[in-house]
Amino acid sequence: MAKLEALLAEIRACRICAGHLPDGVRPVLRASLTAKICIVGQAPGIRVHNTGIPFNDPSGERLRDWMGVDRETFYDESRIAILPMGFCFPGYDAKGADKPPRKECARHWRAQLFEALPGFPLTLVIGTYAQHWHLAGRTKQNVSETVRAWRDYAPRMIPLPHPSWRNNAWLKKNPWFQDELLPYLRGRVRRLLASR
Repeated sequence: MAKLEALLAEIRACRICAGHLPDGVRPVLRASLTAKICIVGQAPGIRVHNTGIPFNDPSGERLRDWMGVDRETFYDESRIAILPMGFCFPGYDAKGADKPPRKECARHWRAQLFEALPGFPLTLVIGTYAQHWHLAGRTKQNVSETVRAWRDYAPRMIPLPHPSWRNNAWLKKNPWFQDELLPYLRGRVRRLLASR
């Protein structure tokens, strides 16, 4: 426990990317030795950066719905870890979209962090960056195909698209996600959270 706490304190004090973060440094992550579920997304958005609370936005509401958990359960770090690929908001690109997570973050911290944590019975890997890192060479052509092949990675890993409103059209075009993947995900989450 002391090793993990020291590592988390180091990460929260990290300034490796400070010169590349126009909105400043604010690492946002949650982890504990007792968490059964790990959520790996891309990087915090501006709302998360401003509040310091991961998934504290409409995409977080959708993700909680997908998992079938309430806000209190979702933010109980003794049960659910939230470890994005980049811990700080990377800023916006020229088109006004969030930039990708800074590569330095994963390179410097990811292996150390996952060595300090026990293996999670379930990791939700959200989007391209998380899937490439955590599914290590086992991804399909793109996020859609990787998510469609979710059974290849279950029960320990479940790939997901980003729960952003920008994916509403994708969700409409892929009813199997709602009909097949989400019932499995909710059942798996419920069973893991019920086992203490």
